[in-house]
Amino acid sequence: MSKVDELTERAEKAREKKAAYGPDIPLESYTSKAPAHEKVQTLKMLPTNYQNQSLGVGVDASEDERSGSFFQLDTSVVYSKTSAPNVEVLSVTEALDKYDWLKDYWWKAVAVDADKYTAQAALEFSNGYFIRAKAGAKTILPIQACMFLAQESLSQNVHNIIIAEKGSELHIITGCRTADELSHGIHVGVSEFFIKEGATCSFTMIHNWGPEVAVRPRSGSIIEKDATFISNYVCLKPVKSLQMYPVFRCVGENATALSYSLLYAADGSHMDVGARVILEAAQCKADVIARTITNGGEIISRGNLTGLHPDVKGHLECRGLLLGDHGRIFAVPELDGAVPGVDMSHEAAVGKIAEEEITYLMTRGLSEDDATSAIVRGFLDIEIKGVPPALQEEMRRAVHTTEGMGL
Repeated sequence: MSKVDELTERAEKAREKKAAYGPDIPLESYTSKAPAHEKVQTLKMLPTNYQNQSLGVGVDASEDERSGSFFQLDTSVVYSKTSAPNVEVLSVTEALDKYDWLKDYWWKAVAVDADKYTAQAALEFSNGYFIRAKAGAKTILPIQACMFLAQESLSQNVHNIIIAEKGSELHIITGCRTADELSHGIHVGVSEFFIKEGATCSFTMIHNWGPEVAVRPRSGSIIEKDATFISNYVCLKPVKSLQMYPVFRCVGENATALSYSLLYAADGSHMDVGARVILEAAQCKADVIARTITNGGEIISRGNLTGLHPDVKGHLECRGLLLGDHGRIFAVPELDGAVPGVDMSHEAAVGKIAEEEITYLMTRGLSEDDATSAIVRGFLDIEIKGVPPALQEEMRRAVHTTEGMGL
């Protein structure tokens, strides 16, 4: 049996397999078919409303301060381009046709039969992106990628491959969102990361989904010797159901995985988000940091550090803020030390804004709403090391936009 046939068979067997976490989504309520969209020569040729909506998730149609761009509208890749030397940005179908060796990476970091969502991504595949920094390539300005969902009741099933070759430096910002007029849809996204020896990759996701949209990202990363992977996730707008639990494998000596999440759950939103880091070699390091806010929605914030080798270090941190009179934040930190010599810790805290903090800011001339907004922005403002200024600015802009958070 060929590898392709084997993967297809495994996916078929997992079609009805429920995910370990999060509410089950009836995939039969969606269609995976969409009319093809024509390619554009520049992002400025996209409809103006799509350009403006994408800017809110860090994707700039002017391409200023960017070294490459990718844009997928529903199931169609309408634009891909890079100006960075020795960096490729292609649709993943183009890359599979161009590079026979890419099949060796396909479903290597994520199991095709993990659940019904990975199965759907395999069996009803609708493209995705391939981003690769060749050995020694250095990019300071980030690559930007957008997954845009515009067709009503569509299941957008994508598979992304990101490779940072030996000694390279790669920065990516991916903005995913739905069109303002869309009310019902689902995004199923598989992303596989391969961070080779001595490479650095930062991956910043800013998501803006609709209040009736379901989202099921599935991602895995393999981080080699002396390599660093920084994953930033920001979702501060209403979403019906979001469940993701990326797995980072530090397989080489002195590999580092850093995961930062900023989450807001409006009334009616359910988020089950976390990260797991497996420390498999000496001197591996990990931080998993989450800031969560609820104004009536439910957040389950998971974190897992698994130490399989002596002399590894890791820290989990989850802090939650309750804004309204109802809503829920459930922190689930897990430490799994399999051998002597591991050094892992965790801390978690959930509470409301202290009245004295609001009172103090009001004595300085702020209204109660402005004081609350200032405290929330400060709560979400975490230091993220290793990302270039252009990405720091996008993170800051996302955090400082409190519209839609009931503030």
